[in-house]
Amino acid sequence: MPVKDTLDALVVTLKNLFRKPVTVQYPKVHRPVPERFRGIFALTTNPETGEENCIGCKLCENICPSHVITVIPEKREGRNWAKEFYLDLGPCIFCELCVQVCPTDAIVMVKTNEVAFFTRDSLVLDKATLMENEKKYPLNWTTGSKLREMQAPPKPQRKPAPPKTEGPSQQKPPEKTKES
Repeated sequence: MPVKDTLDALVVTLKNLFRKPVTVQYPKVHRPVPERFRGIFALTTNPETGEENCIGCKLCENICPSHVITVIPEKREGRNWAKEFYLDLGPCIFCELCVQVCPTDAIVMVKTNEVAFFTRDSLVLDKATLMENEKKYPLNWTTGSKLREMQAPPKPQRKPAPPKTEGPSQQKPPEKTKES
């Protein structure tokens, strides 16, 4: 048996010896980032006014299963704002629930896999860093409103109203013919 197992392993090795290698020579060659890749996070701003979209509602903080988001809200100028926003990437599981629940599409994920952190403290992203990420990296296609729209149950089709039939009082009596 040991000889047969050794020969089987040798056959597998010889088959793969002449196969084209699939190794990508990173960083010279970059593999394409998949469309649904979940990278790090960014806080968005309104392109027309330049104001941040976050209203400090704390929905992202409440839905996070890892409890990595901290939002300190503030009310000024007749509107709610996030005075402070912290997101700890260390224990984050990148589940995207915070993106899905955001009513203003303020928190999104960006398409990048080339971010390096060298200390644990640098894994905690503050509001300024999250807002810079919007400008620095391409945004992912997912926003809370798009995800909610995709996951919503289909709306029932309205059936057309049945054609109106004449009631017994509106029907004309059958005409009598000479044969009857």
